[in-house]
Amino acid sequence: MSGPRYLALSGGVGGAKLALGLTHAVPADQLCVVANTGDDFEHLGLTICPDIDTLTYTLAGLNNPETGWGRAGETGGFMAALEALGGETWFFLGDGDLATHVERSRRLAAGETLSAITDDFRQRLDIRAAIVPMSDRPVRTTVLTPDGPLAFQHYFVREQCRPRVTGFRFDGAEAAEPAPAFAEALADPDLAAIVICPSNPFISIDPILAVPGIRDALANSAAPVVAVSPIVGGRAIKGPTAKMMRELGLPGTAVAVARHYAGLIDGFVLDSGDAGMADAVRELGLGVTVTNTVMTSLEDRIALAEAVLAFAAGLRRDSMTGTLTASTGPARC
Repeated sequence: MSGPRYLALSGGVGGAKLALGLTHAVPADQLCVVANTGDDFEHLGLTICPDIDTLTYTLAGLNNPETGWGRAGETGGFMAALEALGGETWFFLGDGDLATHVERSRRLAAGETLSAITDDFRQRLDIRAAIVPMSDRPVRTTVLTPDGPLAFQHYFVREQCRPRVTGFRFDGAEAAEPAPAFAEALADPDLAAIVICPSNPFISIDPILAVPGIRDALANSAAPVVAVSPIVGGRAIKGPTAKMMRELGLPGTAVAVARHYAGLIDGFVLDSGDAGMADAVRELGLGVTVTNTVMTSLEDRIALAEAVLAFAAGLRRDSMTGTLTASTGPARC
């Protein structure tokens, strides 16, 4: 379909909420959502892709509204049978969700790419927006702690984020390359905006940025790049972002997140409760807008998506100097 294109970089629950809003704010087939795959891991002989699946279930209307992840109406017969046999049960796989992992793993073993499988799943579930893994090559996030490294899901689920974080490593990133549809979206002359969803910057967005070429592509993009803060009033809406920031010696504030992205983005979206930080964000050389970023309803998701895109449309980068300027009309590439 002709017209402006939109690209979103997303982790799991928080990113999926905004991605859903974006599918209502623009024609869904003009949106490409790139999923973090640093959370992926091999478990019980299966390849599990938590962020891809959260995005898929959310955009298909199949997600569990209480948890934000997994499928609605799940049953646990498989896990009960596994426990009776002495198997590992620390990572819950619902019976319906299990079908996704089994079929994905079968097709990966047969030589299909993660991109192709993900695209086929989303078409079968009648999702119009593209869902694209950041890379078809495996990249695995490792959490560094004083007691040694932990595979991400061991830290996040098995240990419930209790260990103190000292850093992160993205194993395999140096050999990875952007998935073909990701590279095409970044190079699309009709790209009107790139949105970094309100996902954890360290474990959801940084793995995407660790893929060679992605940082440069964002920094040099003619389309405005806008990030939405995952921190509101010093707290993360979902997940351990604020805890990680404290343990890394960073202020648990939206400004610290903006500083983390400085050099890659043109604008930053603050929650209304953090309006007093707007000047501090501007001092980083970024445009800023203030709106409600807490998404408790579909209406909230759509309203935030519309506000983010309106903000992006008012930003542009001078092609000669790279200086951020304001525009009263829609952004043009």
